[in-house]
Amino acid sequence: MIPNAAFLDAGSTGDADLTPLHRLPMALSLYPSTAPDQVVSRLQQHQIAIVNKVVLDAAIIRQLPQLRYIAVTATGTNNVDLIAASHAGITVQNVSDYATAAVAQHVFALLLHLTNQCAAYQQAVQQGKWSQSPHFCLLEHPIQELAGQTMTIVGYGVLGQATAKLAQAFGMTVCVAERPGATLCRPGRTPFRDALTQADVLSLHCPLTSDNQQLIGAEQLSWLKPSAILINTARGGLVDSTALLKALQQQQLQAAALDVLELEPPPAEHPLLQRPHPRLLLTPHVAWASRAARNRLIATVARQLTHWLQQRSESNGPTTSCTARPK
Repeated sequence: MIPNAAFLDAGSTGDADLTPLHRLPMALSLYPSTAPDQVVSRLQQHQIAIVNKVVLDAAIIRQLPQLRYIAVTATGTNNVDLIAASHAGITVQNVSDYATAAVAQHVFALLLHLTNQCAAYQQAVQQGKWSQSPHFCLLEHPIQELAGQTMTIVGYGVLGQATAKLAQAFGMTVCVAERPGATLCRPGRTPFRDALTQADVLSLHCPLTSDNQQLIGAEQLSWLKPSAILINTARGGLVDSTALLKALQQQQLQAAALDVLELEPPPAEHPLLQRPHPRLLLTPHVAWASRAARNRLIATVARQLTHWLQQRSESNGPTTSCTARPK
């Protein structure tokens, strides 16, 4: 008998190709989104759950005795209680490294938007200012060269390293920050505070943990040069939004670009939405979301599921390992 599977927030993958999932020997139900009070009812009688950000906590897992596999269509697994899943004999698998190129590219899309002033110049052209210029060009907005500037990277995993390679291609110097509070500085790293003071561009690529909530707050922002640019494509909770807005308003920071906020989607009353700043660029958590990256994501989920289904068929029972480590 083929297992039942449900993708509870399939809409989070947009127009990604879901064909690899449809080809698997399972009865697949797709839901564009799922409210918290719908999770249990939609997973009743299901052995497989596919989720991106839908929460599967211990209380929910206890109500799903048939559940044997959770596919997380993301790198982060903080929406799943991994300990509860392990105790229940549920395999949990996430996907890593599917959006490396997309995220690094988005970092520079944000950075170039701020340094090359393309949107401002497009607006000036549309307003007729180029046509009215006494010269062949229009020089209303300053353009910065990245060559020779220092990019400080916080979080030097796959994403941080990919971003560093692009920075070097632009002629930038890369400074890799050591963890804050570290007693020893690893080779090739720079003490956290020193790394921030050197930064012309500060790019965040570390995971969000209980130890680094608001890693960049008022004090850390004060260490940056007034000419520095902050880029965050990692997790919104790494940055104190109120402190960032104040730093921009007081010109303690040249500009900032964020692809993530503490709560997503953000409430309409979020301070960065209520009081937008001309030197603040916000994108709606799309750094990961190139079509190629989303298709790789689904293809990887399908491969992992195929392997699990084969193991299940061979053993005539569920697997009990949890491949994502509890945090």
